[in-house]
Amino acid sequence: MALDSQALETPSSSAGPAVLAFGGNALLPDPFRPEQQEERARELARAVLLLLRRSSGLVLVHGNGPQVGMILLRVEATKKKLPTEPLDTLVAETQGSIGILLARALRNAVVAEGSWAEVMTLLTQVIVDPNDPAFARPEKPIGPHYTDEQAQLLSRERSWFMMLEEDKGWRRAVASPRPLRVVEMPSIEAAARAGRVVIAGGGGGVPVIDQPGHGLRGIEAVVDKDRTASLLATSLAAGIFCILTGVPSVQKNFGKKNARRIDRLSVTEARELLARGEFPPGSMAPKIEAALEYVERTRREALITDTTNLNRALDGEEGTVLHI
Repeated sequence: MALDSQALETPSSSAGPAVLAFGGNALLPDPFRPEQQEERARELARAVLLLLRRSSGLVLVHGNGPQVGMILLRVEATKKKLPTEPLDTLVAETQGSIGILLARALRNAVVAEGSWAEVMTLLTQVIVDPNDPAFARPEKPIGPHYTDEQAQLLSRERSWFMMLEEDKGWRRAVASPRPLRVVEMPSIEAAARAGRVVIAGGGGGVPVIDQPGHGLRGIEAVVDKDRTASLLATSLAAGIFCILTGVPSVQKNFGKKNARRIDRLSVTEARELLARGEFPPGSMAPKIEAALEYVERTRREALITDTTNLNRALDGEEGTVLHI
């Protein structure tokens, strides 16, 4: 048993737009082959058309891990000639570069199908709490690897928090605070409810803090894109909330001989499995947590699957449904 396929095919007038989240790796599995992004964007666009047929409006939230990683490599390679840019600005750069790829691919796919949908990319900021505990425990590795000597120098000169990755070297680690509010939410909601496809919250959104009397200010951090997608889906009362990953469905004992797919997962069951460490941190765990937040807040179901099986998952034949 899975999502109510009838409700998916014909969302009620009270159901909000669909929200679909996917990682930056879906577009760029090999960071050193950027030409892959065009073809991957076309493949993703064909899958997205399936959701357009089942919803009135759609919000796409993409990751940017490998893309921002490549930008950081360029920054490192040119640091002696060019000034460096803050991390929040680099996230905004990826929103533009990935957004135009997706928007173009989606427009072409819609036209090729003989239908119509307006596609737009929206630069998106998310407000975070400067006192979020994540800032005291930076755990998100970004950028290139460094030697012991380089890591010590960067820690001293730039006040970077460095973390050691076994057999690879040191990397900078930044905070990944929880998104509290999407600054551009009114624009996203208006466009999506009008039936448009909105590419928003790219890379989790550009993190900013709201300073009384001073307004918004960028902050060096990265926000988990699945959490931002969950926040958007909750705010929109999304009729469909789907997180795409690299496997057709969530699995118990993933990667082991006794691995088995999970068709349906209740909030209670998911919390128990998370507590036992069943889902890998930085991989499936944040997707489960983001889906649970949406389910608990809206009392609706969320779906986790991969691009290839999206259509079958929407029909209840594949994927994992999280429910109350």
